[in-house]
Amino acid sequence: MLTVPEASARILEHIAPLAIERVPLLDALGMVLAESVRAPMTLPAWDNSAMDGYAVQGADIDSATAERPATLRVLETVAAGRFATQPVRSGEAIRIMTGAPLPDGADTVVRVEDTDGGTAQVLVRNARDARRNVRPRGEDFREGDTLLDAGAPLGPAQLGVLASIGRSTIDVYRRPRVAIMGSGDELVDVDGFHEVLAGRKIVSSNGYTLQALVRDAGGEPVNLGVATDDPASLRDHLRRTAGCDLVLTSAGVSVGEFDYTREVIESLGADMKFWRVRMRPGAPLGFGLLGSAPWIGLPGNPVSTMVTFELFVRPVLRRMLGHARLFRRPVPVVLEERVTIGARLTHFLRAIVTTGNDGVVTARLTGPQGSGILMSMSRANALLVVPEDRPVVEAGETLHALPFGDAAGLTTEFAL
Repeated sequence: MLTVPEASARILEHIAPLAIERVPLLDALGMVLAESVRAPMTLPAWDNSAMDGYAVQGADIDSATAERPATLRVLETVAAGRFATQPVRSGEAIRIMTGAPLPDGADTVVRVEDTDGGTAQVLVRNARDARRNVRPRGEDFREGDTLLDAGAPLGPAQLGVLASIGRSTIDVYRRPRVAIMGSGDELVDVDGFHEVLAGRKIVSSNGYTLQALVRDAGGEPVNLGVATDDPASLRDHLRRTAGCDLVLTSAGVSVGEFDYTREVIESLGADMKFWRVRMRPGAPLGFGLLGSAPWIGLPGNPVSTMVTFELFVRPVLRRMLGHARLFRRPVPVVLEERVTIGARLTHFLRAIVTTGNDGVVTARLTGPQGSGILMSMSRANALLVVPEDRPVVEAGETLHALPFGDAAGLTTEFAL
């Protein structure tokens, strides 16, 4: 059996970013830029006001106080998007709004709170803004600057930058289409829940979980449904994967009498790379190449499915999307309770990670760790990693955890 790092490396050596496509700007959120972007112009294009107030010459207000305010004649009012029709000279002011171009001759914007708000004449009662509150031309960027490099993940700020230079479309690595198939005679979709109530079936929760996980990781799920425990049914479902970039199956990769998935995958010409990993839960994990698409065979137990997705599938989807950073970053955590493992395998236990007011990050288990207890995953915000050479870890000792997104760092109170 491969170790977890070995299995991950074995999979990723067969994965590359997908083809480049051009998409509307708002559709690019969460995708990865496939081109370098340079500024076609300078922004801001002119010196402008950083706040609502009065554009003046700083020398006119250097000695202004509440007792002896500076008195200036107001020439006009300039709103954002408008330009002044005349320059500012000594003894003069122009009312100006945030973002409006600074009039010629002015080097200062006095905030309106430090004035009497006059419209024909203004009294300036404080000198603190002298030669301040001006955003200089090119403060954000200048023509020819590289704004974003190829490979940059596109978040809200990056989309804002692209919009500011007039980009309505952008080149990105396309989203992977991921075929998802479950198998098992005992499984039904939620529309067959009457059979669950009758005690004959169980809901195929993996199908719903995997579709959600794929979407969360940036992919497009293609639901192939649930095959029965029959090679012909499995073969029929797997033939529907044409046009998909990755094939995920759940269940059927262990050594049970009705675990046919590996056999069927091989019969379809798959190049099998491995099918066991030194971990728990999730040891029966298969990987191979099915035609032009990688295939990852996930275990059938709900927790095993989710754990192996986090460790092996999410990095695959991130590489296909063009990301350079593929993996969750492990964080050191102090155990709140004693943790024991049995088998000499690396364990990934469902945990609740909390950051205390003192900054110490602690972890406790969600409860029983059976691989069929899906509720234990719904309560967890991290996976606690227990190395195979540490069968007993006492409370107060340190291990590492893999947080799910930013959930482990969130708090119920605003704190700085």
